[in-house]
Amino acid sequence: MSKLSFEFPDGNVKDFDEGVTTEDIAKSISISLAKKAVAGKIDDKMVDVNLPLKSGGKVEIVTKDSDDGLKVLRQTAAQLLKAALADQFTNIQFGESTSDEDGFFVDTDKRETQVSADELPQLEERMHKMVKNNVKIERKVLSKEDALKQVDGDPYQAKLVNKLANNEQVVFYQIGDYLGLGEGVVLPSAKQVKEFKLLSVAGAYWEGKSSNPMLQRIFATAFYKKADLDADVKKRQEAKERDHRVIGNKLDLFFVDPKVGAGLAYWMPNGATVRRVVERYIVDKELANGYEHVITPVLMNLDAYKTSGHWAHYRDDMFPPMDMGDGEELELRPMNCPSHIQIYKHHIRSYRELPIRIAELGMMHRYEKSGALSGLQRVREMTLNDGHTFLAIDQIQDEFKKILHLMTEVYKDFDISNYHFRLSYRDPKNTEKYFDDDEMWNKSQSMLKGAMDDLGLEYVEAEGEAAFYGPKLDVQTYTAMGNEETLSTIQLDFMLPERFDLHYVGEDGKEHRPVMMHRGLVSTMERFIAYLIEVYKGAFPTWLAPHQVKIIPVSMDKHGDYAKKINEKLVKMGIRSSVDDRNEKMGYLIRDAQTNKIPYTLVVGDNEMNSNSVSVRKYSEKDSKDESFDEFTKEIQNDIDNYSRGNK
Repeated sequence: MSKLSFEFPDGNVKDFDEGVTTEDIAKSISISLAKKAVAGKIDDKMVDVNLPLKSGGKVEIVTKDSDDGLKVLRQTAAQLLKAALADQFTNIQFGESTSDEDGFFVDTDKRETQVSADELPQLEERMHKMVKNNVKIERKVLSKEDALKQVDGDPYQAKLVNKLANNEQVVFYQIGDYLGLGEGVVLPSAKQVKEFKLLSVAGAYWEGKSSNPMLQRIFATAFYKKADLDADVKKRQEAKERDHRVIGNKLDLFFVDPKVGAGLAYWMPNGATVRRVVERYIVDKELANGYEHVITPVLMNLDAYKTSGHWAHYRDDMFPPMDMGDGEELELRPMNCPSHIQIYKHHIRSYRELPIRIAELGMMHRYEKSGALSGLQRVREMTLNDGHTFLAIDQIQDEFKKILHLMTEVYKDFDISNYHFRLSYRDPKNTEKYFDDDEMWNKSQSMLKGAMDDLGLEYVEAEGEAAFYGPKLDVQTYTAMGNEETLSTIQLDFMLPERFDLHYVGEDGKEHRPVMMHRGLVSTMERFIAYLIEVYKGAFPTWLAPHQVKIIPVSMDKHGDYAKKINEKLVKMGIRSSVDDRNEKMGYLIRDAQTNKIPYTLVVGDNEMNSNSVSVRKYSEKDSKDESFDEFTKEIQNDIDNYSRGNK
């Protein structure tokens, strides 16, 4: 029998007989390792733990306590789910199934009604029976011809077979009577798939294309330990309570209706009010920091995006050009930078003007696939809090510090404290994605790094995360559920000024090339407000709340005039207040104000009317307190002025 040579991660090399399995290799090291082994990696390719190996290479034992090990478990659970579905529904067809860090899903299609959420408990029960019986999962390799015969009648599986066929061979897994296409390495038996949960169902287009049939996607998750599953389910419940789409519907903030345009948000009065407050705050803040606000068209000649490089690098994310019939092609803009470059180029610029800071709440459009759209977080139309500074090289570090200082001020006002800095560099090996100019990249990356070091700020470095035209500082924050996302960015750009032939007249009377600094303080309005909704669970601080005060008269007949009088005074102060004049019981009206997360509820009756006072109840507090109307107006004005952070 021939020998196979395997190199371990520590560099040691060991020979084994041909036909050895990953489990055998693990046993040769220790019994405890073999018990934890769930798969192997041979030259970075995952293999089943009990698959006889025909060639050697670099070997790694995949254990259940690793990310890859968790993926194997979830891929196994997905196979069990498909077997349970096939057992329960004779006419079921299967699309894709996959696992990731969030769990796993299986796409299904039925000739009649789709799988409903009510049927998930029955499917779970069937899966648990398989686990209890420790059903075997046998790996079978079919020829492409036999594989296509096996999935005959299922167009989705047939397409996947053609896609997965490797050297005309396709892996299937036998689970009881079910023989299904394998889409990843799995465990040899069901006994370790004890802790799983079928979570929900939702529609998903086949291959993510809206022109394809809509399938039913079953979402699920699985863990090796019950405690991990329980923690994950609890986290998901918390996420559901904070889901900006759910809260947005309950508080009537916004809606997205695929019938009138998927990925296009309609802002209701409540949501538009929150957005308007954020926009006014940002504009005022930028004006106070030397920015000049502009308004530029959402359409631009396609040639500008060819010059900028966006057409070459982001064509797949851009809408198709509009042919105007006279040789001109217009494009819905995916980025605002070329527009601001035109503002700069409109006049001859002098070194005395620099730095020139241009800002805009700029509307942009992205050609997002339907399957990627999600509430306000992934949309096709968005408004970016965008800004571009045109400056001389010797002004870079000072301007960088000023932008960073402005960012931290904004974060303080929105009570954002959980964030860190990431310096994003190019991947020098990726010559297709990044502008090819080593000198430019080395200079710009060292400048950003030098500025951060000069400020004494901690940061992480990330290769391959830069924009195609230059490095950037990303401010990474965390959503309410702990997911990391980029909230703000500062990008240094030597490329676009070169491509658009930008100049300023220097002190020497000669033309010089400016540098561009791109920056976004709070991302897009859509994504930022989604972030705020989830952080606050819809209970916005007073200065952001769409309704700040709700006034409830004990009797509309007796106290309605007083309620209207104090409401008029509050509205004149710029406070978003209204009188609840519905003919409902007092308890119901107070609960309704709390349900709608209104910061202040004022109840007025005989005592309040006679003493020019109000009974004040804050959101989430059980007790009320009596205050003169003047005391209350000072309290709420202070609350608003201090961004609801208490007294300074």
